[in-house]
Amino acid sequence: MTQRLAAIRARTCRGAARVRASRALRVGAAALVVIGALAFTADRLFPLPTPGRSAPFALIVTARDGTPLRAFPDKLYIWRNPVTLEQVSPRYVQALTGYEDRAFWWHPGVNPFALVRAAGQWIVHRRIVSGGSTITMQVARMIDPTPRTLRGKLHQILRALQLEAHFSKREILTLYLNYAPMGGVLEGVDAASRAYLGKPASNLSYAEAAMLAVLPQAPSLLRPDRFPHRAQQARDKVLHRLADRWPQTVIDDALTEPVYAQTIREPMLAPLLAQRLKRTAHGRLRITTTLDADLQSTVEAQLLDRVRGLPRHASCAALVLDNATLEVRAYAGSADFSDLERASHVDMVRAWRSPGSTLKPFLYGFALDAGLVDSESLLADVPQSFGGYQPGNFEQSFHGAVSVSEALTRSLNVPAVQVLDQYGPDRFVGKLRQGGLKLRFPRGATPNLSVILGGADTSLEYLVGAYASFARGGMAGVPRLTSDAPLEEHRMMSAGAAFIVRDILESGGPLGRAVEERGNNRGVAWKTGTSFGFRDAWAVGVTDRYTVGVWIGRPDGTPNPGYFGANAATPLMMSIFSALPDAVETAQRKPPAGVTQAQVCWPLGNTVDAQPSDLCAEQRRAWLLDGIAPPTFPDAIRGGEPVLRYAVDSETGLRASADCTSHALREAESPLWPAVLEPWLDERSRRLDPPRWQPGCTPPARAEGHLAIGGASTGEIVRRSYGGQAPQLHLTVSGARGSVGWLVNGALAGRAPAANGWTVPLAQPGEYAITAFDESGRYDRITVEVR
Repeated sequence: MTQRLAAIRARTCRGAARVRASRALRVGAAALVVIGALAFTADRLFPLPTPGRSAPFALIVTARDGTPLRAFPDKLYIWRNPVTLEQVSPRYVQALTGYEDRAFWWHPGVNPFALVRAAGQWIVHRRIVSGGSTITMQVARMIDPTPRTLRGKLHQILRALQLEAHFSKREILTLYLNYAPMGGVLEGVDAASRAYLGKPASNLSYAEAAMLAVLPQAPSLLRPDRFPHRAQQARDKVLHRLADRWPQTVIDDALTEPVYAQTIREPMLAPLLAQRLKRTAHGRLRITTTLDADLQSTVEAQLLDRVRGLPRHASCAALVLDNATLEVRAYAGSADFSDLERASHVDMVRAWRSPGSTLKPFLYGFALDAGLVDSESLLADVPQSFGGYQPGNFEQSFHGAVSVSEALTRSLNVPAVQVLDQYGPDRFVGKLRQGGLKLRFPRGATPNLSVILGGADTSLEYLVGAYASFARGGMAGVPRLTSDAPLEEHRMMSAGAAFIVRDILESGGPLGRAVEERGNNRGVAWKTGTSFGFRDAWAVGVTDRYTVGVWIGRPDGTPNPGYFGANAATPLMMSIFSALPDAVETAQRKPPAGVTQAQVCWPLGNTVDAQPSDLCAEQRRAWLLDGIAPPTFPDAIRGGEPVLRYAVDSETGLRASADCTSHALREAESPLWPAVLEPWLDERSRRLDPPRWQPGCTPPARAEGHLAIGGASTGEIVRRSYGGQAPQLHLTVSGARGSVGWLVNGALAGRAPAANGWTVPLAQPGEYAITAFDESGRYDRITVEVR
């Protein structure tokens, strides 16, 4: 009976316990639900502030390796350099967590043991000995600052718990890396590392990691640039605290390392590019460019050195492009960003300016692709009129018969206009735009022949992107300024045409390579340009690896007399090339498919094996594209076939006709040079001229209106008086149209209206070959001798 009562009593007790336990569980669950609901409600009512919300416009523009180029601080003038956890040295993370918060990776945002310890120290010492803050609590204070009071600490604890609920440990640590106060206007470990130590946070030594880890505890008092002794004491304290985490030998070495910090300076590399990219930041905190920081610094130093030798108000700009990736490695929009007198706030990389002669290589490339020319096609560098447009050369002189290679390397204007006249200005401009090179014409203007001499505007950026086509198989591209910019390419010309034009620019073509015209600059294919009135001086060069463009002038467009592409821009461009790693390749390039060499003949233009030898006055070794040796452009003055057919006496070999010889006649032929070139030909070029007429035979009478020189005749002898003044020969001309040009011994002496004639000074004894020619290409020549 007693046992039974005991059993009943036990069952009753167990039942009561279960009821109490169940009730406790229900109460606990309800409490958790209430707490959870309260926490959820509080989280919604008091959301975490977004890091940086108080300063939404902070931005840093960096080089490709993370080096700051220019910082745009927030409204509080705070500099930050956003980084990820992977971009920071593990040594810094070890020092930070080992010194500040050893339980960081497992606590829920608050370390209760640290809080109890801090409270006990406060009770004993009546002051704060250690704060008990975790890294998470410090992040909470960074994003939502609170006063250092008991109430503030409670607020900080709640925010820390909230942070842990929303972010992973790695994300919380990343926030600390970016927002920790580092003294003055610096926030974040990378900004501090670069400002104080001149290096990224990924490359910290043990001593440097320890110093930066303790700096946020008292950033104003521990700044290594101002208080190196205090900073060293704090750093050593951290190092001793890490004895159980780092080898003792490492700590001993770190303790001997002195604390050194450079003076904080605002980063200011590529300032105009940074300013340009800032306009497209769209809320980003960091923009990574494609620039090489060391190269950028070198290029800016070279521009600064060059501009010191230029007139007041003149400036420079330069752009360096990696041909393989189209990434810009250096971007200098002005010579000295701090020099307002030179309008250095104007970005001349993007400015619209007249390109001078820099478009000529593209014209010859297009003409090659169109089958109009080969590298040695005959062109006429003589005074010509193209529908009333009469271009002249930069040197105010002419060279007579020249090849495409000579015309391009010498940057001759008249031959370029001659080729453009055949190709078509509208077609040329359309082809450039198709290849990505934009041109801007004056309002209401349309493409005309002047475009090849700078009659339309473009920019250094467009030019460099287009010139890269000569090293990229004819593919031009848009220069890429940021690492995430898309690769935009455009077909400018064929790979064969690009190869031929580049070879001409680099070495002068097959003939130029033999005589080494460009000396020490071999390996760089470059072209200069000077706009009308010396307003713009250009030089753009290409190697296998890089394209470099340089502009020199005044941003306001005022002329700089005496400063042109060759003497102002080219030396700077070559100096930049010399600073580039592996800029010039020494290996000889192989011609692409379709590019061959052959001997061509002047004046007809065909290959040697495609015409009789007696029609080949001069041979030239030329680059051919697709095996095509185009004939010389049609003679606009004379018209008809470029071959003169006539009869010669079979016995004497002289010209004759049936009514003046009893011998048999045979047919002969001679090549005809373009009429505009005949006044400029030397005896060597005339060796295939028709023979003289046989005595007794009367040559055909000159057509009425033929140009003729008066006042002297061929064979006339002019005698000098002993001890007197040098004689002068006053000549007249008849049958001329428009103004008349006068050549003396092959050199242009000048031009004058036909009615004025011309006076030739005969200063030295010897033979004088004098030629007069008019705008229609008609001419006459006499030879006199001075004794």
